[in-house]
Amino acid sequence: MQEILKILTNDLGLPSKNIQAVLDLLQEGATIPFIARYRKEKTGNMNEDQIKEIESQFSYQNNLMQRKEDVIRLIEEKGLLNEELRSKILNARKLVEVEDLYRPYKEKKKTKASEAIAKGLLPLAEAILSQKQTSLKDLVFAYSKLPAEEALEGAGYIIAEKISEDADLRAWIRDQILKYGSIASKIKKDAEDPKHTYEIYYDFSCRLKRLKHFQTLALNRGEKEKILNVHLEYDLDSIQRYASQRWIRSSSTAQPFLQDAIKDALKRLILRSIQREIRSMLSEEADDKAIQTFSINLEHLLLTRPFKKARVLGFDPAFRTGCKLAVLDENGNVLAIDVIYPTAPHNDFEGSKKKIVSLLKKYNVDLIAIGNGTASRESERFVSTVLKEFPSVKYVIVSEAGASVYSASKLAQEEFPDLSVEKRSAISIGRRIQDPLSELVKIEPKSIGVGEYQHDVNQKKLQEMLDFTTQKIVNQVGVPINTASKSILSYVSGLNKRAINALYAYKEKTPITSRKQIREIRGISDTTYEQCVGFLRIPESENILDRTGIHPESYALTQELLDRLGLDLKDRQERHFLRKLAIANIDQLALDLKSDPYTIQDIIKELSHPGRDVRETLEAPLLKSGILELKDLTIGMKLEGTVRNVVSFGAFVDIGLHEDGLVHISKLADRFVSDPNEIVHVGDIVSCTVIGIDPIKERVQLSLL
Repeated sequence: MQEILKILTNDLGLPSKNIQAVLDLLQEGATIPFIARYRKEKTGNMNEDQIKEIESQFSYQNNLMQRKEDVIRLIEEKGLLNEELRSKILNARKLVEVEDLYRPYKEKKKTKASEAIAKGLLPLAEAILSQKQTSLKDLVFAYSKLPAEEALEGAGYIIAEKISEDADLRAWIRDQILKYGSIASKIKKDAEDPKHTYEIYYDFSCRLKRLKHFQTLALNRGEKEKILNVHLEYDLDSIQRYASQRWIRSSSTAQPFLQDAIKDALKRLILRSIQREIRSMLSEEADDKAIQTFSINLEHLLLTRPFKKARVLGFDPAFRTGCKLAVLDENGNVLAIDVIYPTAPHNDFEGSKKKIVSLLKKYNVDLIAIGNGTASRESERFVSTVLKEFPSVKYVIVSEAGASVYSASKLAQEEFPDLSVEKRSAISIGRRIQDPLSELVKIEPKSIGVGEYQHDVNQKKLQEMLDFTTQKIVNQVGVPINTASKSILSYVSGLNKRAINALYAYKEKTPITSRKQIREIRGISDTTYEQCVGFLRIPESENILDRTGIHPESYALTQELLDRLGLDLKDRQERHFLRKLAIANIDQLALDLKSDPYTIQDIIKELSHPGRDVRETLEAPLLKSGILELKDLTIGMKLEGTVRNVVSFGAFVDIGLHEDGLVHISKLADRFVSDPNEIVHVGDIVSCTVIGIDPIKERVQLSLL
């Protein structure tokens, strides 16, 4: 344990006592959101991502340590362990290094070398490797009764296998290929790529150390789809020279024979497996980067500012089956459902206009949310025309990604059993603008579509990271318990299925008006209560603190703080209340109240804005009143748009066209940018310039410079 702690401290650059505290809290069953929010004094104010990294690295190092112990035990059981080998295994930093060291001692399947050993050729192979000044002919005569050609062939196989088990040689080759090797691809003969998706990879070569993660993923996909041939390129001659230096003495009479054994070892036993390892490593790194990008995008999408207290008309565009409409009140309750046919093949503009005008007037709609899927362009044109008569009503384009998945789900069927899938989609689209977080948590995170190659990466890793990100944001924002769905409760710290069902059943019968009630609910244990209660908000409670992120364990401390400052919660909106909090000496209060600065600071922050939604400080989605056509664009035109997706090579920005415009990574800033997330995030409102228009492909290039 202490050895792992030392490694984590060195690798993560965090104080060892804080890392130990995190590990202890995790061991005790505390959740990451709880530790990050309510145990800052122990962690030194680590955030969720740092705690997650400690958890992940500890798991890896623990598994690595266990594997080292297993390997040492297995070699020791064979009576082949010495102190030098034990030390090498214990000092290995990666699993691949441990496996390289174990390779010579593994139980082997039937190989050419094992067949040769069965023929009694091991002594001959060892004699040749000893490289004494004895001819091969004499060695064969001395050590084998088999025909010379057969004996030497078998000895060569044994020597090749021994060379392939040289851990230091394998490590050197792996390092050389990574440093100086390249990856190359060519289009396969007779391959079909009608959309020229992989055109830039038809004749492609790139040094491995310069390879971008999205290029790795594109090459993998092209290879999987049988469009590309992909291979690694490296200096085979330098590898053979190095292997010869390690295994052949300059005075050896067996030089030519050993050179052949080295070539055989490299071609048959070493290079193929190392190439697989390197391709696998590149893929894993690319997966991790793509998952990280998806996670960052999802985080910012979930933090989209909600349109609270707005009546919304959800508009799910379509052609033949008609556009589905759902009018929602300020709390997302369905007021009306309808279908109109303004698009082809019906083109019922007047009839559709009459219906939508009636809904706008009858329900005092503030905003129309249009899905960005099929027929979105035509629907937007229709809506913008209708709204010329309603200047106070705006519209917004909402991502439909995952809406169809939700609409056909069991959850949607339970929520709206009497509605068709399409009508449920209209409701989901409308609710996405009212409270994006509450609606998006109903959808499997990877279906939301804010990333790249999400269907190609490691699905288990992707699911774990997206679940973690969703849990992080849900708990940062907090959940009003009385209006919470089971979907959003499933991400609340400490709540399992049994606890959620207990909470849900209770609040269906009796509104929860204080956090004390939660403790009394059967199915909520003391541990569950401790882990979840600070993240559950009760706006209806008479106790102001129940509306905040202050944990009940700190209610007494909060009252002491108020008393010390001469404040009363009933004056929380008064100027003097806020001013005293703003100028309070946090360190002195922590000392006087026998607390810590982190807890005191968090309490003051919550008291300054009780019940504030952290999303309200972020930019609101861009509202529109008119449509933009591709023909309206000119080079140099200045536009405002919303970042819809951030990928390795840039960002896609919605400027009001059917297709989002691309800001290449080189056009994000007037300096080198290695990661687009340094500059922009999903949901950002940006000012951009049109620098390229392709009317045939309907693509637009943008710049933020």
